[in-house]
Amino acid sequence: MKEEGLHISLAADKLGTFLSIPITNTLIMSFVVFLFLCIFAYFARRSLVLIPGRMQMILEILFIGVLDYMTQTLEDEKLARKLFPLIVTIFLFIFIGNMLAFIPGIGSIGVYNDAGEFTALFRSMNTDLNVTLALAIISFLVIEILGVATIGFLKYSKKFVNLSSVLGFLVGIIELFSEVARLISFSFRLFGNIFAGWVLILVIEYFVALVVPVPMLAFEVFIGFMQAVIFALLTLFFIKIAVTEPQH
Repeated sequence: MKEEGLHISLAADKLGTFLSIPITNTLIMSFVVFLFLCIFAYFARRSLVLIPGRMQMILEILFIGVLDYMTQTLEDEKLARKLFPLIVTIFLFIFIGNMLAFIPGIGSIGVYNDAGEFTALFRSMNTDLNVTLALAIISFLVIEILGVATIGFLKYSKKFVNLSSVLGFLVGIIELFSEVARLISFSFRLFGNIFAGWVLILVIEYFVALVVPVPMLAFEVFIGFMQAVIFALLTLFFIKIAVTEPQH
């Protein structure tokens, strides 16, 4: 009987292809999260009543609190209402993806290939740099497009191209590099924290499988929640910076 050791892969495991597109276990997990959010939204919408029950009241309080916070941050209620679905969706997509990774069977349900190697059918999607980079690109594009649409292309470009002085030119170059660097910081921050926690739990479960993983799982639940909050808040804060006219 072949003895199986601890298998940790930086890249997601490929399960097959569809129209020449590689299908990985993190991609399948992303579709599971997407389906979960769609089902939740559908039933939440159907269960809305004029006189709210306890669960609807809790959700309304949370949503109103988030919307009020966004309004205070952006100083624009209309813009906050427009961005509310995006910010909440980013948070829920990351958070639910992190939480579903702790469900029993995730990482242990899979298939064996002809060589007898096991491949998990599901893997936490945020342990795949492709997923976190895709989220970072979405946030980046929203930030830049809103900046141009709100204050105009010429005013927005003055943040990066300032020919009034040598110092202003250098500051503009630094601002330009910092904008591009957000793609790296956004994606690697989320990927690094979730991947490190996933590896740590796998190692602990492999060597000490009974007691130690329980508090670590609780800690990783907290980390998963905080990473979702941080990603959503950073997107909101950078949008606020983008829609603010540059000061001379």
